[in-house]
Amino acid sequence: MEKKRVTLPLTEELARTLKAGDEVLLTGTIYTSRDAGHKRMCETLAKGEKLPFNPENATIYYVGPTPAKPGQVIGSAGPTTSGRMDAYAPTMMSVGARGMIGKGARLPEVVEAMKKYSGVYFGAIGGAGALLARCIKKCELVAYEDLGAEALRELYVEDMPLVVIIDSEGNNLYELGRQDYLNSKK
Repeated sequence: MEKKRVTLPLTEELARTLKAGDEVLLTGTIYTSRDAGHKRMCETLAKGEKLPFNPENATIYYVGPTPAKPGQVIGSAGPTTSGRMDAYAPTMMSVGARGMIGKGARLPEVVEAMKKYSGVYFGAIGGAGALLARCIKKCELVAYEDLGAEALRELYVEDMPLVVIIDSEGNNLYELGRQDYLNSKK
């Protein structure tokens, strides 16, 4: 299967072209945040304040990178478990964020929000943080420096290898793959 080249931002039209199981090479600007950063962003929104970045058509990578060694842009940057952001993901999508990168299953509420807002959940391979870091060409701190590894960062990535786990129609590769396996055993 040929990998799809996807250039950000992740517009609604682009998101709808991606299907569960698609292998992609992602290029463009993404943001990093984990649970502490998501909690802070949702608290900011609840107060009626603006986020420290424009979430419109944004893709957020659930990662807490390690510090960069001399000569590196970033340290190891592997995905964290996405379920920890499930309480916040629908709110983030409601203000325009469309893409999410992480690992693991998502709650039904997140899948429903993805269908409502044309969201896409990309899976990155856990344990491959050093390899994924090679795709990161630029890293800038945006906000929440006090959160350390969980601070909000802007990254520029080139050809980041990902798989569409859940598409904008709610098709879920984890479920489809399991069904295919069970059907093959009949």
